[in-house]
Amino acid sequence: MNISQISKNLLAMNKPKGYIVTRSDEKWRKTVYDLFPDWVFNDGWMPIWRLDLDSKWLLLFTRDGQIWNQLTKPGSCIKIYEIWVRGHVTAEHILSALSWVESPIGKLKASSVEIVWNAGAKTKLRVQIDEGKNRHIRRLFWALKDPKFKTPLKVLDLKRISIWSLKLDIESGMWRYLTEEEEKMLLWNQK
Repeated sequence: MNISQISKNLLAMNKPKGYIVTRSDEKWRKTVYDLFPDWVFNDGWMPIWRLDLDSKWLLLFTRDGQIWNQLTKPGSCIKIYEIWVRGHVTAEHILSALSWVESPIGKLKASSVEIVWNAGAKTKLRVQIDEGKNRHIRRLFWALKDPKFKTPLKVLDLKRISIWSLKLDIESGMWRYLTEEEEKMLLWNQK
C-alpha cells in the first residue's frame, strides 16, 4: 500500500483487555492512548464508540467531527461481536435478545444472534448490533436468566470482530491507519 492510499481521517486499533477508552483516568488506569505515539493524543484523535475495560479488538479513532457524528448516529453502523456467555443459552434467550429486553439503562436488543458453539453452561455467540449503548451486550444478556440456575447470563469474553465488513488484521495492542477504500466502505454503508 502506498501513502496516497491511506486515510487521513481514521485509525484502527486492536484493543487488548485491561485498557480503558478515555483520554485520561482519575484512577490512573491504563488507557488506549498509552498504546499510541504521543501525537495521537496531542492531535485530538478521539474514539468512535467505546469498548469497556474487559472487552477487546476493533476500535476506531478520528479527528473529524463529521465522521464521528455520522458513524455514531444510532442505527448507522453494523457492529459484530463474538462473546462467550456463562449460562445455558436457549432459543428463548435468542428470541428475547432479538426483541426488546428491559435493562437498568432501558430497553436493549440485538439485530442478530447466532450460536457458534455450545457446551452446556458455556456458549459462544456471534451478536450483531446497530447501536451501542453503554455495555449494551453485557447488559442485554445479564437481563436474561439461566433456566437451570435462575441466575443472570454473564458475558465472560467480548470482542468486536467487525464494523460492517472492516475486520482487524493487526496484533493486540497495535494500530494502523485505515485505507481510503476502508474509509469509503464505512461511510457509504450508512443507513
